[in-house]
Amino acid sequence: QVQLVESGGGLVQAGGSLRLSCAASGRMTSINDMGWYRQAPGKQRELVARISSGGSTKYADSVKGRFSISRDNAKNTVYLQMNSLKPEDTAVYYCNAFIPSAIYEYEYWGQGTQVTVSS
Repeated sequence: QVQLVESGGGLVQAGGSLRLSCAASGRMTSINDMGWYRQAPGKQRELVARISSGGSTKYADSVKGRFSISRDNAKNTVYLQMNSLKPEDTAVYYCNAFIPSAIYEYEYWGQGTQVTVSS
């Protein structure tokens, strides 16, 4: 079993910054794609950013130029640096990871961390 534990959420004023971290632990030999999703009240969960094991990244248009995703493969950790935060970035942010086994690739989710941006 694999666990994803997020940290770094909180309350920040518009224009401020936060850095989210997500550490994976448990039975695994490697991690494929890792990413961050978010879900605001009354809205569907949406992709924020993804990063491959090789470092290729993808961002939602709404966060391009403001957010940066990175990972430390030695620590099994993915980060999301969020700058120039806006009130519309307020949501629960979830970490996501794809863990390969001999046959399948399993998808795991963290428990979520709240990010609140005040105007």
